[in-house]
Amino acid sequence: MAREPLSVVVTTCNNAATLARCLASAAFADDLVVLDSGSTDATLEIAAKYKARIFHEPFRDYATQKQSAIDKAAHAWVLLLDADEALTPAAAAAIETALHAPVCAGFRLPRREQMFWTFQHRGSWTNTHLRLFDRRRGRMNAAPVHAAPEVDGPVRTLRRAVFLHYGEPDIHTKVAKINAYSSGLVEAKLRRGPRCLGARMLLYPPLFFLRQYLLKRYFLNGWAGFISAATGAFYVFLKYAKVYEARRARRAAR
Repeated sequence: MAREPLSVVVTTCNNAATLARCLASAAFADDLVVLDSGSTDATLEIAAKYKARIFHEPFRDYATQKQSAIDKAAHAWVLLLDADEALTPAAAAAIETALHAPVCAGFRLPRREQMFWTFQHRGSWTNTHLRLFDRRRGRMNAAPVHAAPEVDGPVRTLRRAVFLHYGEPDIHTKVAKINAYSSGLVEAKLRRGPRCLGARMLLYPPLFFLRQYLLKRYFLNGWAGFISAATGAFYVFLKYAKVYEARRARRAAR
């Protein structure tokens, strides 16, 4: 029995450093879609080399951009990748197998993270992400920063379909992301009206660190794991600190 045809969907903007690896890992797909939002480096040349169908739209927000790219897919089943991600050979094989008469609406895939100068130890906790799904049964949610697809129907996890995230090659990049993401979440958190911000700033960061470093076994990654857990705790602190700051500023302006 032939598998379901697959579209791989990627949004880009100046991703020449990682896009070739991403598209090469998805070469088994029947359709490659690249939606670009104004690249000035070699991103478009790389996409053309891999025979991707290239589209151009100005960036609006993460959810809208990714949904627009999904809508351009030629097939019902899509695999959503970021330009700094890549499938392992085992993941490609597992995806091909799963697409033979799939009985669910989507699949979650485990993602191993780049931790600065190394990659996440196989024995540490790996988060899973819904990336392979039937687009007729799903759409992107409206999360302001970490937008993700949601589907109407059962979801399974493909444990062998590990993909790699090359998003944080150094501490500078990690901290820059933390700063940008925490700022991007302020308005959404203010609308929800979080309570006990002082307690959250005080208690949540150390709890987050202990969960990452001990329960999720980041200690297996050596100093890279320690630094990743520590910067993650700082991200948690910064999210609530910026909401606290914004709330004080609004009250003072009244």
